[in-house]
Amino acid sequence: MSGETWARNRWLHVFFAGTMLLTAVITALGWSPWSTRWPAYLAVVVLVVAYIAFGHRGYDSPRAAVAFLPVVIVAALVLPAVVPSTAFVQCIVFPLVWVQSERVRTAVLLSIAVGVASGIGLQVSEGPDALVSTLLIEGISVIGACAMGVWISSVAGLSEERRQLVDELRATQQSLADANRTAGIASERERLAREIHDTVAQNLAGIVMLTERARGDLANDRSDALEERLTVLEESARAALEESRTLVAAGAAGMTRDSLAGALHRLAERHTRETGAAVTVDASECALDRDAQVVLLRVAQEALSNVRAHAGSASVQVRLFREEEQTVLRVTDDGAGFDPEQPTAGHGLRGLRERLALAGGTCTITSALGRGTVVEATLPTGAEPGLPSAVRHPVAEVTR
Repeated sequence: MSGETWARNRWLHVFFAGTMLLTAVITALGWSPWSTRWPAYLAVVVLVVAYIAFGHRGYDSPRAAVAFLPVVIVAALVLPAVVPSTAFVQCIVFPLVWVQSERVRTAVLLSIAVGVASGIGLQVSEGPDALVSTLLIEGISVIGACAMGVWISSVAGLSEERRQLVDELRATQQSLADANRTAGIASERERLAREIHDTVAQNLAGIVMLTERARGDLANDRSDALEERLTVLEESARAALEESRTLVAAGAAGMTRDSLAGALHRLAERHTRETGAAVTVDASECALDRDAQVVLLRVAQEALSNVRAHAGSASVQVRLFREEEQTVLRVTDDGAGFDPEQPTAGHGLRGLRERLALAGGTCTITSALGRGTVVEATLPTGAEPGLPSAVRHPVAEVTR
């Protein structure tokens, strides 16, 4: 017998043992001779042995129930037939029938069988004069046992349904937690991809470009220009190193001491030193929190990176201004332009749009071949951007 089955039916075991003990005592106190009482003792012993062997298992073991239930019905007949006062054994026989039966219909039929067997036993011991009282007693016993059994079975069925619902709810919660965890991992990967692209990758691209120009200066023996290239190259490498350390420390890059306007001026100065293209900055102070400022700074970095890599423009204009209830960052260049409708292979523009969408903003790109490009990003002014917790972070200085 498993521990779970024993714990579930422990009070039934106690009740059964007490009933069997009381039945044996009443049989012993009877006035009839031993020759007429021994069948009652035999019925008690057989019933106890059968219960210990397989009756305690309940409907967990259908084969045990099939072997045990006939013994129960026979005991319900023999005991009242030998000692009429032991007819009270039905108080344990009826629960045993319901515990052994998996279906309500089967339990009801077996309860009727117990009542009939007990009634026959009483008729054997009491005679025909007790027929009316026997029918009354057994009828009330069977009806009461069936009513109680049906009610308890309905309560047990409801409990089982609730248990299944709880299990399903827990499974759903676990599935939802797994899905949220997977979504969080994917979101964090996308965030890191954006941060690496907008910081380290751009600096490395600038380093590559500066190295190529320095090699050209060295080949043409332009030592004065070469020294300037090396200075800017060193600054770019230091910036890339700082940004890498910031990312490793689980903080994304931004500004710590400077405002967005100041960071844009430094970014423009660095772009001019690297490419030679003039960058004009017209930036006014705007009421934005630090996360929103980081978003707009990343937009400016991505726009200037694309200008450096693809546009070949001679001048760039960066404007930061407030318009109604939103802050606008506009980057305009006079370079080669491109067709915005054509899909791009890089991650930059897509990551730029995703970053702005997470912050509750929008991005508009206007361009045409040979007519330059305008990148315009807007964010709500004074409102908390809808950034996930993964991108709310302390920000570190990335421009010099």
